[in-house]
Order: sequence, then C-alpha cells, then structure tokens
Amino acid sequence: MFRFRLGSVPVHVHTSHLLFSAVLAYQSLPVPGRHSGAGWMGDQLADPSSPGHMGAVVTYVLSWMFIVFVSVLVHELGHAVAFRFFGYQPSVDLVFMGGVTRPNTDAPLPWHKDVVSSFAGPLAGLTLGVLCWAVLMQVRGRSEVADFFLGNFFFANMVWAVLNLLPVPPLDGGHISTALATRMFGRRGFIVSHVLALGLCVGMVLLAIKSGALFMGVLFAMFGFQAFRVLADVMRARNEAKEEEGPKAQALREAQQALREDRLDDAWRLGNLLLETEGLSPGLTSRAHYLLGWVALKQGHGRPALDHFSQVQGQPVEMHAVAAAFSLVGDDARAVGYWKQAWGESQDRTVMHEYAGALIRLGQVNEALRLPGVDPAAAFRCAERALFIRGAYSEAAAVSEAALKHVPDPGIAYDAACAFARAGNVADAVRLLQRAEALGFKDGAYASSDEDLAHLHGHPPFEEWLARLRPAASP
Repeated sequence: MFRFRLGSVPVHVHTSHLLFSAVLAYQSLPVPGRHSGAGWMGDQLADPSSPGHMGAVVTYVLSWMFIVFVSVLVHELGHAVAFRFFGYQPSVDLVFMGGVTRPNTDAPLPWHKDVVSSFAGPLAGLTLGVLCWAVLMQVRGRSEVADFFLGNFFFANMVWAVLNLLPVPPLDGGHISTALATRMFGRRGFIVSHVLALGLCVGMVLLAIKSGALFMGVLFAMFGFQAFRVLADVMRARNEAKEEEGPKAQALREAQQALREDRLDDAWRLGNLLLETEGLSPGLTSRAHYLLGWVALKQGHGRPALDHFSQVQGQPVEMHAVAAAFSLVGDDARAVGYWKQAWGESQDRTVMHEYAGALIRLGQVNEALRLPGVDPAAAFRCAERALFIRGAYSEAAAVSEAALKHVPDPGIAYDAACAFARAGNVADAVRLLQRAEALGFKDGAYASSDEDLAHLHGHPPFEEWLARLRPAASP
C-alpha cells in the first residue's frame, strides 16, 4: 500500500488494486501472431520471437495499469468532490477492481446526497473520457503513443462509467436506484430495486456466457448473489416481524416473564414447549435457546446451559454466562479465561469476585487475592459456591475452611459446616459449626431449619450446639 493526498483528500492505494490492474492488463494482451493495434509496440507484441517482445509486454502492462489507476482515481475523486461539497471529509481507497470513497460520517447520508455523490463518480469518468476523445480528434495520427493513451483512456472511462451506472448494488447505479426507490416507495421500493438488480445480473451472466466474457460473468454472478442474499434477509426479517405478533412470540414472552420472576420451572417448561412447536423461525428458536440457557444456569446446571447457549445465533451470549456455565461443569481451566475477559469488559465487582473464585479453585489463591479491590470473603464464597452447587461438597468445605486463614468470618465457617454435612462428615461439620459460633454466629433458628444440616439432626454434638444457640435466637 502507498498513500498520498490530493488537496485535503487522503488516498490509499492497496496492493490488491495494483495486482488486479496488472492481471487485467496481461489478460488483454493481443493474441500472438495477430497485429495488436497497440501503436508503437504493436509489432513486438504480435511477434513473440521478436527481440523486443518481452519489453513490449512489460510496457503494455504498465501502460494499462497507469490507465486503470488514473481512471479509477478520477472516478473516486468525483465522489470525493461531491462529499466535500456537502461538508464531509472524504477519504479514497483504491482496492481490488475499483475504489471506495467514504464521507467519514457516523450518520447515514440523506437520500439526495447519496444520489448526487453516487452519480458524481461516473460523471467524472465520463468527463475524462470525453476530454480524451476531444483531444484525440485534434492530434490523431501525430503520435502513436498519444493515440494509444488517449484512445484507451476514452475507452476505459466510457466503459467504466456505463458499467457503474447499471442499477446493480454495489455499483453506483445500484446506490442511486435503491436510494430513489426507497425514497419513493419505502421498503417496497428497496425490494423492487434489488429484484431488478438480481434480474439484470442473471441477464448479464447469460450474455457473458454466450460471448465468452468469463470475467464479466463472474463479476455479475457475485453481484447477483449479493442481491439475492439481501432479498433473503429482508424476507426473513419480514417473516420474523409477523411472527412477533403471533402466538409463538407470545409464548416466548410468557417464558421470559417467568424467568424474570424466578419461576424457573415454568420458564423451563414454556421454553421447551416452544422449541417443540413446528415451523418455529430461526430467530425465535435462537431466543428460546438463549432463555433456556439462562434457566439452566440459574438452576445450577452447567451442561444444559452450554448446550443451549451453543445454539444461540444472531444475538450475543454474555461472557459471564458462559464463564458460569463452565464453572458449573467443573471446567475451571476454561472458565477462568472467560471470567477474566468478562471482568475486563464489564469492570463489574461481582464478575471480578467470580474470576477470583475460579482462580482459587485452580489453587491460585495469591493471584486471586492480588486483584485490585478484591474482597477476600466474597472471593472465597464464590469459589465455594460453584463447588457446592455441582455437588463437590468435600472440596467446597476444604475451600471454605482454607478461607478462614485469610478471613475469620462466621458465615464462611458456617458454609464449610454445611458442605461437610452434605458430604456426610458429621465430626468436621460440628467442628466448623463450633468455629462459626466462636466467630460470632448466633442464628440457631436458621440453623435448625437449614436443609444443608439435616444430616446432623439426632447427633448429640450437633443438638448440644443447637441448644446453646436457641436461647439467643428466642425473642
């Protein structure tokens, strides 16, 4: 790539543009043995055995590269001048077979500015072509070099301008026809302009096949495919808009409302019923999977959450949701990367503590506690909770007990006791309950009804501990 400026307009010339113009020029070389009509180098081009043949080929290719470069640049400068007239700060990129001129504005162009600026490019090319023809009429025959350049500048610019005025996006004529049709007829006009473009592309491809113009056929096949994709997207959006008003969308909204109200069983049932509905659009299918992924996550089921999130298309899945799902399935090696990325994007303290919890579960306690502004108690609770939810009670208890070395918190000691109780370890459960009591835990009423401690009921040490707290819990 090389860059330069023409006045206030920066121009970037990409390597792909130079390569394309070189290939185009080489393919246009005359057939050996036939006079090329290329003026001063015609004989050398026509005779491969001529000593000057290779030099003539190089000169011919470089000459045509220059013609293509200047013609495309003038065309794009026509757009740039129009953008400057409207008060924009345009820039020009010469890429592949043509160029792109950007007005460099965040706002969409008004339709009339779009039409004028689109037409300005072909108009500039037509003007250059007419000027070359006028000069050629005055100097024809005086110089073979002048005849070659003036004649081919006229030919290249007239062909390029006419081609660009065809009503086929992304050509300038396509921009003009789409802007005008949309302005006059709204969405229907947009569709009609692309149907017209698709039909014209089909006709051009058939004409190219008949005439043997392979490059032209491939070019308009690409344009036609692009128009077809636009039409398909429009029709899909229209169908989804209609579906938003139907019973299927209403069923999805009911499931979403159940999720917001934490009626997880209802949300799960409604979401799965929706997925079983025949003829469900891809959009509603994706949104149903997104909903079910969150339901599974809230229920503590990591694997179903990942399965549903993997089938979501067309909308993002929050990074912290993916991280939580991997944490729940026990894949902390992958979860920690997602937690780190989620924290970097959100700077949310809750996400940061979940990231710290994942580091703790991986044994990287010191790194977790060095995170800026980390609350050690919150970090260890996050580490313990994921283990507890996925049923790794002994590991959860070990994490909580290790946390007491850093944070002598009664709640953490109580959580460790609950995890030991769930694991069937009565002695350690009671030991941690006594530690929680020593640190200030006094809610005997809560402990007596806590399902996590149900396995301890009937054991004398637990009943004695509970009896000590009950007076404190009485009114």
